[in-house]
Amino acid sequence: MISRFPLRRALAGLTLAIAPMMAQPASAQFFWSPPDMSAPPLTDAAAATALGLPGATPTEIKAGLAWNLRAALNVAALQCQFEPTLLSTSNYNAMIAHHDAELDTAQAALLGYFQRTVGKGKPGQSASDMYNTRIYSGYSTVQAQKGFCQATAEVGRQAIFADRGALNEVGRTGLASIKKSLVAAGEQFYGTPGYDYAVALPSFDPKCWKKGVLLPVCHQAWNDKTGVKP
Repeated sequence: MISRFPLRRALAGLTLAIAPMMAQPASAQFFWSPPDMSAPPLTDAAAATALGLPGATPTEIKAGLAWNLRAALNVAALQCQFEPTLLSTSNYNAMIAHHDAELDTAQAALLGYFQRTVGKGKPGQSASDMYNTRIYSGYSTVQAQKGFCQATAEVGRQAIFADRGALNEVGRTGLASIKKSLVAAGEQFYGTPGYDYAVALPSFDPKCWKKGVLLPVCHQAWNDKTGVKP
């Protein structure tokens, strides 16, 4: 008879080996030691500035928070598909289905804001359309794509579990970190190629140039700065 105990021990060992990998946070997809993207929740005053809604009422601020979060997660659903385990697309679709009523209300409130501040009818509608284009463009990034995808994955997960009507609260606590993630930051422990370099340029002081040629003394200073030997 073949003993089942070695098999049990092997399965137990395999479980112990897999468990730490299953417990890894989203940051493990890109960074061993991720950049700090934490940020305090947006106050109404800070939100009005960050969202580009000067003079907005508290109701309009809530609408802006929900609508900007929708825009950020929509951009992530399009830009972050290269890493399927982030679930950026499915989380966005689930968020839309779960918070559709609040998003409809937010869209109407923002249109009301522009018709109040810019003008009723076509001027307000045009300003609202331009605002939507601007915020979508504002969340699009290339150099900071990995950090942005990480931040939106974390906030997007919070959005799909938030109570109906509370999407604006997720935006208040999460949009600041999403905006912070738009600034390129790489691996904090090992360094990330493409992030951890600095460009050294020669002096552009007119006294360093003659007829478009860098003078020797300034050229030497540039070599010393870059570590290049003549």
